[in-house]
Amino acid sequence: MKLVFLGTPEFGAIILEGLIKNGLKPFVVVTETDKPTGRNKVLAPPPVKITARKYGIEVIQPEKLDSSFGSQILRYEPDLFVVAAYGKILPKSILDIPKKGCLNVHPSLLPKYRGPSPVQTAILNGDTETGTSIMLMDNQVDHGPILIQKSVPIQKEENNLELQEKLAKIGAELLVETIPKWMQSQISIQQQDHEKATYTQMIKKEDGRIDWKKPADTIFRQICAFYPWPSSFTMFSGKILKIFRAKVIMQQTNTMEIGTVFLINNQVAVQTGYNCLLLEEVQLEGKSVTTIKDFMNGNKNFIGTILN
Repeated sequence: MKLVFLGTPEFGAIILEGLIKNGLKPFVVVTETDKPTGRNKVLAPPPVKITARKYGIEVIQPEKLDSSFGSQILRYEPDLFVVAAYGKILPKSILDIPKKGCLNVHPSLLPKYRGPSPVQTAILNGDTETGTSIMLMDNQVDHGPILIQKSVPIQKEENNLELQEKLAKIGAELLVETIPKWMQSQISIQQQDHEKATYTQMIKKEDGRIDWKKPADTIFRQICAFYPWPSSFTMFSGKILKIFRAKVIMQQTNTMEIGTVFLINNQVAVQTGYNCLLLEEVQLEGKSVTTIKDFMNGNKNFIGTILN
């Protein structure tokens, strides 16, 4: 079987490694181009490229999915594409190339949460369950019929990074179970109920700014959903203060202005629109990630500050 894998971030890399370790090694991997990262803007390969090279797999990084790319892939005569968070929409001309179509790994229980941010949206909405779907791609986003799904609970303090990793591992397991049957035409597909479809939006950096007027549990879910990117942040002394870990405490202090930082039982808390948020791990602009205790050692004036 000639398998082509298309993916870019860590989510895709986990799935790629799962396929390889279970005897489904792609003969070529397609991923996004290297991108500048860090303060020095050094070009860095995407995680999928790193994994592919680890196993000696040929890597293709097209700027565009145009006719030139189509001709290049067509020469390989692929049987199947597997797509996991590639980052580009595949045009019909590309979808039509593999003999057995294109299978996509999507981290939600489709038709719920189609689009680019299903994991973050599930956490933001306070869902207690999500899952991974394997679907046959068509020319609409996350619209094709389902081959298999598996649901998992969302733990209360589970963040985006942790949940994505869990769903990626499930995706790899489902593919290992499904691909041999699919290649032998031994799987029946189930059309999605399109009337029940919901959609997610592209997350932007500014979405991470904390609105302290919101309830503490809403802000807590935002912190979990936006870890590690775009992160949840506020402003302190004219600098960005990122909050990576926190806890909700069921206490309302009506005498304090919203956004006020105060001490409660020797712990640092912030007054929100309803209840309070205990800070545990933060990062001030230009500094390293640190515990709130270590942060306080260098920022004695933090208590009494009104965050905005």
